[in-house]
Amino acid sequence: MPKCWEVLTANHAGAYADAMDDEFNQRFPWFVDHWGGSPDFACVIAYDGDEAVGFAYGAPATPQREWWREHLAAAPDNSRTFAYSELAVCTKWRKTGTAERLTRALLDRRAEDLAVLLVDTEHPRVRALYESWGFHKVGGRQPFPDSPVFAVMLAELPLRRAGETMRDG
Repeated sequence: MPKCWEVLTANHAGAYADAMDDEFNQRFPWFVDHWGGSPDFACVIAYDGDEAVGFAYGAPATPQREWWREHLAAAPDNSRTFAYSELAVCTKWRKTGTAERLTRALLDRRAEDLAVLLVDTEHPRVRALYESWGFHKVGGRQPFPDSPVFAVMLAELPLRRAGETMRDG
């Protein structure tokens, strides 16, 4: 169990208070245990004083088992992948740039070549936000029978900055 387990589970419950009747969302502590069990688990937490207002976490993906592989005909030459598992920002901190700052704090210094994430297809504005940082949809996936259908999104690392165009290649 990661040291930040209590902060993550409490912050997730606050960020998704309106959706905690969903059984999939109620299993969040299991996901934290799963990802936190990775020896290379990485997590960043944003605070306002003593109050946690958001977090982002993930871990390097197992080589040859990355979420994007089933959607691309050929893997890029450089395909070490960081699995960006979760981003949550408390309601009153949304639309303040906190999500991007958390994402960049988590991903900007990663040694991997790529980052992959899943985003609920019912949240097009969230998908558009990830696209503005350089992620692009490569496929779709429903990892659990009770989970939403997710867009599988992939980005080269480091993420591009606002105004940059997609890298050639």
